[in-house]
Amino acid sequence: MVRDKQTDRLTVIAVGKNWAQPFKFLWERLCIFIANGFSRRNLFQVDIANAGTDVTRHQEFQRADVIHLHWVNQGFLSLADLAKVMRSGKRVVITMHDQWYFTGICHYSAACEKYSTLCEQCELMRGNLMGDLAKQVFQKKEKIYSQTRLTFVGCSQWMADLAKKSKLTQGHEVVSIPNAIDTDVFCPMNKQEAREAFHLPQDKRLLLFGCQRITDQRKGFRFLVEALQHIKQQHSDKASNIELVVVGGEAENVRDLVPFDILPVSYVSDPQKMVQLYNAVDIYVTPSLQDNLPNTIMEALACGIPCVGFKVGGIPEMIDHQENGYVANYKDAEDFAQGILWTLSADYETLSRQARNKVMVTYSENAVAHKYIEVYEG
Repeated sequence: MVRDKQTDRLTVIAVGKNWAQPFKFLWERLCIFIANGFSRRNLFQVDIANAGTDVTRHQEFQRADVIHLHWVNQGFLSLADLAKVMRSGKRVVITMHDQWYFTGICHYSAACEKYSTLCEQCELMRGNLMGDLAKQVFQKKEKIYSQTRLTFVGCSQWMADLAKKSKLTQGHEVVSIPNAIDTDVFCPMNKQEAREAFHLPQDKRLLLFGCQRITDQRKGFRFLVEALQHIKQQHSDKASNIELVVVGGEAENVRDLVPFDILPVSYVSDPQKMVQLYNAVDIYVTPSLQDNLPNTIMEALACGIPCVGFKVGGIPEMIDHQENGYVANYKDAEDFAQGILWTLSADYETLSRQARNKVMVTYSENAVAHKYIEVYEG
């Protein structure tokens, strides 16, 4: 059951009236905007779940033995809708793709650990024109969760460990199960043909960076810039052969910041095209400063592409240091640069093979499905 159906599959059901969804989304953003002192600051870093759709009235819900919740924000399920799900008496499993389920209103808490006792006076909110929203939502969640036995699933061990600290998860089960990936879709292909499809140079070592909003500080783009500057200044002989592929709509905005040629690629929504793009590059670079279990890393590894990222969140669980990529010290741009250079100079075929093997063993649909079956039957 989804908010926005994007497939013809009969097993996927869109709930709610499509014409109403934008209004629910806008209403929540408006309330946050007002509560935040009419500031757009952190407007999409928080959710208060004040609007949504009652999924319990659908026959698919009523026939189900297990209700498995994933990401339900931005007008899909409200707190009131969640309460109805909990009161249904059905087995409820919650997969946490970020921290929202066990905090007050934020998706990522950074260094804040108020959620261990009570979220209040959220640092992401400038004002309290509508009261302390973080405290209000936290207390509502606590009441809602008390109505049934829940299993919280972290997509990474890092996320599960954070969730165990929260007051909201006490008395409930918390486990770690990674996201699954279709390894038949995301798989290695001929690099030369992949580059031809995107008109990328055949004689360069290509790095790939992707992000919806480069301005999002959590994505750490400035550390990538510093790393590339270090390579340019300290390893000029190698720098001349490196170029950066940026996927998304903001490549032109950062062209002057990056000391390498930027090859912009428009936003890619077709999975097959994305597979080609991963296969077209040599390394996927992810300087994220806080992340759960990034799908982009999983997708790149499945295509046999080594990755470079910081030692933070679930990233070290995915990238095995100097086996299928490089894990750099947190916020250390120089070490990140070293990771890029090491990966480019290592035995690439071995790195590529080990990247693919990591996904097949850990993140394949078959491996993940068996872990969830154990949870459902528990």
